[in-house]
Amino acid sequence: MKIELRAEPFDPLAELQRHQVERLELKGRYGATAIFIGTMRDYSDRLSIGRMMLEHYPGMTERQLRKLVEIASQQWPLLDALVIHRVGELRPSDPIVLVAVWSAHRAEAFAACRSIMEELKSKAPFWKREDTAAGPRWVERNTPG
Repeated sequence: MKIELRAEPFDPLAELQRHQVERLELKGRYGATAIFIGTMRDYSDRLSIGRMMLEHYPGMTERQLRKLVEIASQQWPLLDALVIHRVGELRPSDPIVLVAVWSAHRAEAFAACRSIMEELKSKAPFWKREDTAAGPRWVERNTPG
């Protein structure tokens, strides 16, 4: 299991490939890899967004993400998980989050990946400030799944 917060842009597919190379001991053990890649939109609530600042509480955010993955691992037989999340300044089309899980079967992989992502959106301590044409605003709630 790997959890990482990054202030720099990242390539989700390159990170996925790098992680699989680093975990060669799992080769042949998994039959499914479920992946979610979230990117920044250029709009929100019908307003154009030029950039977003994503803040977090260092230490607490990583612990919460780790806990979400551990809970998913207790519900489904996961072999591995990877969560990378951006913080800091983001622009439209920048990847924000990568959630990947490996399991022997697709049903468990899909369910665990979705669960981790949904819990992340509702429970992880992140704060978003969007810069709109009308001025900056703090996001009070996440969009529904």
